[in-house]
Amino acid sequence: MAELREVQITEEKPLLPGQTPEVAKTHSVETPYGSVTFTVYGTPKPKRPAILTYHDVGLNYKSCFQPLFQFADMQEIIQNFVRVHVDAPGMEEGAPVFPLGYQYPSLDQLADMIPCILQYLNFSTIIGIGVGAGAYVLSRYALTHPDTVEGLVLINIDPNAKGWMDWAAHKLTGLTSSISEMILGHLFSQEELSGNSELIQKYRNIIAHAPNLDNIELYWNSYNNRRDLNFVRGGDTTLKCPVMLVVGDQAPHEDAVVECNSKLDPTQTSFLKPGKLTEAFKYFLQGMGYMASSCMTRLSRSRTASLTSAASIDGNRSRSRTLSQSSESGTLSSGPPGHTMEVSC
Repeated sequence: MAELREVQITEEKPLLPGQTPEVAKTHSVETPYGSVTFTVYGTPKPKRPAILTYHDVGLNYKSCFQPLFQFADMQEIIQNFVRVHVDAPGMEEGAPVFPLGYQYPSLDQLADMIPCILQYLNFSTIIGIGVGAGAYVLSRYALTHPDTVEGLVLINIDPNAKGWMDWAAHKLTGLTSSISEMILGHLFSQEELSGNSELIQKYRNIIAHAPNLDNIELYWNSYNNRRDLNFVRGGDTTLKCPVMLVVGDQAPHEDAVVECNSKLDPTQTSFLKPGKLTEAFKYFLQGMGYMASSCMTRLSRSRTASLTSAASIDGNRSRSRTLSQSSESGTLSSGPPGHTMEVSC
């Protein structure tokens, strides 16, 4: 049976003039692969898809996406779209630890939970935003349910299964590093980790002392056991909807995202390196026929970010090591390591 509870969300940042705190409705529904929890903000808009997000390993929807949607530049989007934030099983706040021997869903099975969410909410189409493992889950869902996905924003996606060399390196790392350190290596570059900034220390503490760390490890294992998405440009196995790929320069997943870009339809795919993510997302929505009157000051007047399938940023390229979302400006951080982890992306 599906459960519904309603909670009042208190904004962590000062509200804009005329802005009122959002009310979130948190739901749990049963699926063939167990229960999944998701939180809905806003009300459905006629003839508009829902924005559905899926977070990365070591995070939940709040730590991954709340900073992004609290930016002033995102308020117009919030007003125009209902949002559904999915927590991977066992990642929601207050989640009990799964019993010993629990078979955690594969990433493919996590994708197969999404139809149950949409059926429960009576939503027909979505625009997906996924980070890392969440980007993979949404891509897998889009491959099997293309008619229900109008667009995808995929941040730090690695569509490839781990090869033998990757597996060997992963096993060796596991002998000398804790789960929390391995996940940090997935979220941040080695240079950032070596810098050990306050932000790195914050996430290290959050993950290492998470009460559901055993659950996080199960999600992490599912991610490392993912299958290859087998994208083929011009083939049957490809994403049919508009896609915006996002990655930071020298991020841990930069090569994988570049390779993914080369396998997708160039007429449907945008590629964004360090730039203003919030405004790029507005531009992406506008290209899909939504928010036509939105003011696109930065991206429409300049070429600070490339939104073509073959190019990245030109000119004064930012040297962001990891995809980031600055909590002050809504940009992909161009500052030093330590200001680079929030969509948390």
